[in-house]
Amino acid sequence: MPEQARPVPRALPAPAAVPSASEQGTLVPVSDPSAPGQAPPVPMSDPSASSDPAAPSVPAAGPGDALPGLAGTGGGIAALGLPYRIAAGLALAAVAVAAGVHLGMVFLHIAPANTVTRTHGRTVDRWIYPEFEQNWKLFAPNPLQQNIDVQVRAEVDTGNGDVRTTGWYDLSALDGAAIKGNLLPSHTQQNELRRAWDLYVSTHDGANRPVGLRGTLSEDYLRRLAALRLDRGNAVGGGDTVTRVQVRSRTTEVPPPPWSTEQASATPSYRLLPWWALSEGEWKGVHA
Repeated sequence: MPEQARPVPRALPAPAAVPSASEQGTLVPVSDPSAPGQAPPVPMSDPSASSDPAAPSVPAAGPGDALPGLAGTGGGIAALGLPYRIAAGLALAAVAVAAGVHLGMVFLHIAPANTVTRTHGRTVDRWIYPEFEQNWKLFAPNPLQQNIDVQVRAEVDTGNGDVRTTGWYDLSALDGAAIKGNLLPSHTQQNELRRAWDLYVSTHDGANRPVGLRGTLSEDYLRRLAALRLDRGNAVGGGDTVTRVQVRSRTTEVPPPPWSTEQASATPSYRLLPWWALSEGEWKGVHA
């Protein structure tokens, strides 16, 4: 039987070259270790690594190594140099001490009378007044149920030998009219007159005699405030001079709601203060 010629095997094409990790880029497919016969993944190449074998190798920075220019190993104050850390620590300590002193003073101011407040009451008042005063009347068990209007009149020297007395000007009503409908009323319109009257009442007895060192101060403040309001309201003529002012309060009860059985008087009550003289220089200072 004649021998048949065996087919010559055809040459297989050369396998395509697999690109290296650096040629593929930084992303390398993740291999599945459970798959049989699968080669381990090619590690990602460092793009910053130099291909020059003569180039010196730079060790990678570890998690505890500090960056150049930073003395500490962490962020914030720890990253500063020693002198700056000391300065920052002293600043934080000063802020903490000031905050602690302020909180202590506010606590002593609103706390009931005790040995500390009796001994150092003046020091506490100097710290609190007037910027940090605490007023808890809003949360009182029995809130105010009265409307108090502060009114003033003046004795005017017309310059030709005549002296006249003006009518009563309701300063509280003027402030109320300025606040009504105003979305952003000023602190002066809301509190200046009210606080001045509260200060006077708290530092004087029923006979209008000053009690304590703040009594005279409250009189001076209320007197000058009344003169200033008269000048702003053009209550006197341009050539007239206010020589004396007199202040009074008009107190009316707030009507109770219809469902309440509480009774309130509809008759106002007045507290009339004595006449206070204004020096010529004091009125000119207000009128300037």
